[in-house]
Amino acid sequence: MSYKIVEKKKLNDVVYLMDIEAPRVAHSAKPGQFIIVIIDEKGERMPLTIADYDEERGTVTIVFQVVGFSSKKLGKLEVGDSIKDFVGPLGQPSEFIYESIDELKNKKMIFIAGGVGAAPVYPQVKWLHEHGVDVDVIIGARTKDLIIFEDKMENVAKNLYMCTDDGSYGFHGNVTVMLDELVTNRGKKYDQAIVIGPMIMMKFACLATKKLNIPTIVSLNTIMVDGTGMCGACRVSIGDEVKFACVDGPEFDGWLVNFDEAMKRQQMFKSEEGRKTLRKQDGPTHSSPNCQIGGKH
Repeated sequence: MSYKIVEKKKLNDVVYLMDIEAPRVAHSAKPGQFIIVIIDEKGERMPLTIADYDEERGTVTIVFQVVGFSSKKLGKLEVGDSIKDFVGPLGQPSEFIYESIDELKNKKMIFIAGGVGAAPVYPQVKWLHEHGVDVDVIIGARTKDLIIFEDKMENVAKNLYMCTDDGSYGFHGNVTVMLDELVTNRGKKYDQAIVIGPMIMMKFACLATKKLNIPTIVSLNTIMVDGTGMCGACRVSIGDEVKFACVDGPEFDGWLVNFDEAMKRQQMFKSEEGRKTLRKQDGPTHSSPNCQIGGKH
């Protein structure tokens, strides 16, 4: 079985959106989950967070940044082309979907998206909007040309705040400065923050939310490599526990994540020597005991 590309959009110079025909995945998907793409027989596994899903159309939306060989190859495919495997949904759904709607309506939530993180934030905000829950959203990027999903987010967020590091669009400042502006200067109060974006951005966002006493959930989808718990790339310390983003997450309590350790592992994992060092120092905890190899859906 293959999975057809039914829509493709170039969101900026390095980011693409694709709608993939995958009815069974679309039927089962929930906010916060991810899929694994394998382009062809020789392709490597690419974990990508689900950016949207449409059960009626039987499609799943993925958004990816062209950075390596596989993502470049995926970016060259066009509407009508097919990919070999589209496995999922994988990972644990966002915890809020298990809360009562009345409790969610009484909770003041803010979603903070950095760069491509706007894509995985969208299905969460959309789900809440469809259940009558109003939430605020901050979307930030280095510059205006790198902002994505603004139009889609406007349709589901109660209040949408745009910001850029260089001041080329919206508020002049990064997402943490924008959050501080909302809470400190505009009188906003939040019971929970959900933050998705680059690791360094999530680290500093969590430092900011801790200072403001806003409990925070982060998604560690960016550190996943094989998406099964086998490779050890997404092994992360959450407080005093070892977890794996692809199996136990990808969402965790942001205040407990050891971001410095996780970012160091990311760098080490790029070389064979680094991977050997990690396997040696991790010992039996290098791979997840809950490793899940997903079948084709």
